[in-house]
Amino acid sequence: MAPEVVLVTGVAGQLGGRLAATLTAEPGITRIIGVDTRRPRAALPDRVELVTGGTDLHDLLRTEDVDTVVHAAPRPAGHGDRDRDLVATMRLLAACQRAENVRKLVFRSTAEVYGASPTSPAVFTETDRSARGRAVELEGYVDGLARRRPDLTVTTVRLAELLGAGVHTAFANYLRLPVVPTALGFDARVQVLHPADAVAVLRRATTHDLPGVFNAGGDGVLLLSQAIRRAGRVALPVPRAAVPAAARLARAELSPGLSRLLSYGRVIDTTRLKTAFGYTPGWSTAAAFDDYLHERTGITSG
Repeated sequence: MAPEVVLVTGVAGQLGGRLAATLTAEPGITRIIGVDTRRPRAALPDRVELVTGGTDLHDLLRTEDVDTVVHAAPRPAGHGDRDRDLVATMRLLAACQRAENVRKLVFRSTAEVYGASPTSPAVFTETDRSARGRAVELEGYVDGLARRRPDLTVTTVRLAELLGAGVHTAFANYLRLPVVPTALGFDARVQVLHPADAVAVLRRATTHDLPGVFNAGGDGVLLLSQAIRRAGRVALPVPRAAVPAAARLARAELSPGLSRLLSYGRVIDTTRLKTAFGYTPGWSTAAAFDDYLHERTGITSG
């Protein structure tokens, strides 16, 4: 089903705003409604109708005859923010269930659903999933909606860590530290996704009927030690349990999930993205890192 009226959440964020802007170039889409709790710092195109603050989502979906919902809001790191995000997501899913005019849901998830541990497989596929965690809980609610609304096309995209020019995440901030605390005895394999590819994946999921779960990450990996050297930084090995505290002293906050990732690493398989979904990322992990590095320093690593 080709979308006509699209609602995008999280338009004040990095991906949501860029996605809403790119959708204005789709000739078949007649209206784009952007929803967030705050106003974006950068102005959105005139075609994007901005809705901020508390609003009755079911009423909005019904009265505006929205047929496609894209939940592009980022997953916050703080406990209070994470609880609010959970409630907001549950309300959105409940509104989608009740609004019969909604025919498609695109859900921005994260590779955090796989976790990171000493027993992790070398590569995660879409059939893998951790037994617990907030990302897993959110996907569980999406799965429940899909069961209750079998007529709804549901696409879940599990994004690797975002990195590239213009990205401001906890991971990017960690790599900006002049002295980077690392887990003693560990050298994690890191896979990232360039924001341009993340937007392109969400756009394709919006404009095509592609039900299912898809991993999205750049080709290749970097060892954390390689990334630190390429950035011209100095690694400071400390006991693994002390990494978050050491980072906090340098004014970088690491969530428990990110801390585990920086110790054990995580690599996701993107075969389904390239075959069943029909998209091949244009930026490899190394190229995305160099784009981030070039913005920060004005040079590209060799």
